[in-house]
Amino acid sequence: MKIKRFEFNMFPVNCYVIWDETKEAVVIDPGCFYDEEKQTLKNFILTNNLNVKHLLNTHLHLDHIFGNPFMLKEFGLSAEANKADEYWIDEAPKQSRMFGFQLQEEPVPLGKYLHDGDIITFGNTKLEAIHVPGHSPGSLVYYCKEDNCMFSGDVLFQGSIGRADLTGGNFDELIEHICSRLFVLPNETVVYPGHGAPTTIGMEKAENPFFR
Repeated sequence: MKIKRFEFNMFPVNCYVIWDETKEAVVIDPGCFYDEEKQTLKNFILTNNLNVKHLLNTHLHLDHIFGNPFMLKEFGLSAEANKADEYWIDEAPKQSRMFGFQLQEEPVPLGKYLHDGDIITFGNTKLEAIHVPGHSPGSLVYYCKEDNCMFSGDVLFQGSIGRADLTGGNFDELIEHICSRLFVLPNETVVYPGHGAPTTIGMEKAENPFFR
């Protein structure tokens, strides 16, 4: 499996393009707001002859869904995410105004609901959806056992965790689910977060101040 990380800068969000030898791919959290960011993502997909089979959102806070309308328009892909976060789609225009800007495109509906334990397949690769609420009610982590990595959205970061003070957040729930759902995975599992640099499960168990 190959991974390309893009950091988009309205809110520095990590967008991931993942593919394997079949050239089938998924895109996770297209946080591209500006036109040049959208074109960068599109050009990478086209230049590498990738066939994107799924558009996945780890959760539906506005910074992670900026590029969903673009992906629908350019590649015919509707996003897949957990239903518990769906209300954030309707909240996105109001949230953007609170941050002092206007959305360039109206948010688009989800195409499919994902649940805990669902398997997303593309090419020869499988991702398991793991429900880890607390940052948002519907936060999903996408775990690839064969390639020993996960895409954690805003659940777990290098040396930190996601904020739990937004609507639907719950600090105790977040801590509990990270411990019971993520920290049981192998220490060498690479964590690719929604913001910032990668880390590992072992590193976070040993050094993350929220779990000492």
